[in-house]
Amino acid sequence: MIHKFALALALALVPGFAQAQGFGLAGLLSSGNKQDLPPILLSAGMPLAEAPLRLKSGTYYEIEIEADGSQELGLAGPEFFRAIWIDEIVIEGLEIRPLGLDSVEFDEAGVMEIGFVAIKPGRYDLRVPGSTGETQRLEVVIE
Repeated sequence: MIHKFALALALALVPGFAQAQGFGLAGLLSSGNKQDLPPILLSAGMPLAEAPLRLKSGTYYEIEIEADGSQELGLAGPEFFRAIWIDEIVIEGLEIRPLGLDSVEFDEAGVMEIGFVAIKPGRYDLRVPGSTGETQRLEVVIE
């Protein structure tokens, strides 16, 4: 575990090492290490996503979370949010760089984009708070 963290840190902070590993001068944040994920839709009674998310530790991801405004809905996953490093959250052109998250909530329709690096391997859940249905849960696997 420590070895993987040390590698991720070296890739992010030491440009020469990152370049030698094929990530370019920007390390983990280089465009060659970025992947877009399918969006998560928050809509009353609808599934969050079509399939579980499979992520690779050390890869930079961007995901859109969209609420259709059909109901005030949130998405919670404190264990998942602690297994990633959040680069930024973008809401209507405003960029937020938080130290961490437990959950997000939409009071009305809107779109939020989260850019992050998957760090800690494991199985995690993102779910609509207070829900018990499997369609209101999204499994995320970091390998």
